[in-house]
Amino acid sequence: MKKMDRERRQRNSRHRRRIRGHKRSVLIVSVVIILMGAIVLVNSMTLKAKEKAYKEQEIELQQQIKEEKQKAKEIDKLEDYVGTDAYVEDIAREKLGLVYEDETIFKAK
Repeated sequence: MKKMDRERRQRNSRHRRRIRGHKRSVLIVSVVIILMGAIVLVNSMTLKAKEKAYKEQEIELQQQIKEEKQKAKEIDKLEDYVGTDAYVEDIAREKLGLVYEDETIFKAK
C-alpha cells in the first residue's frame, strides 16, 4: 500500500511539474508573440509616416519640375527673340542710346 501511495504521489508530482512547465512555455510563447506584434505595429506606423513624407516630397518635386519646364520654355522664347532684329534694336536703344536718324527723343525733367 505504502509503495502504491508513494508511486501515486510521485506520478502526481511529475504530472504537476510537467503542467507547470507547459504553462511556462505557453506564457513565454505568448509574451514573444505579443512583443513581435508590438514591434510590427511600431514599424508599420514608422513606415506610414515615411510614406506620407515621401508623398509630400514627391508633390513638391513635381511642382519644381513644372516650374523648371516653364523656365525652360521662357528661355527658349528668349533664345528665339535674341536672334531677331527687334532684339538688336532694343539693345541698341537701351544700352547704347542709339536712335534712328529721323527719330526725335523727348526726355522728361
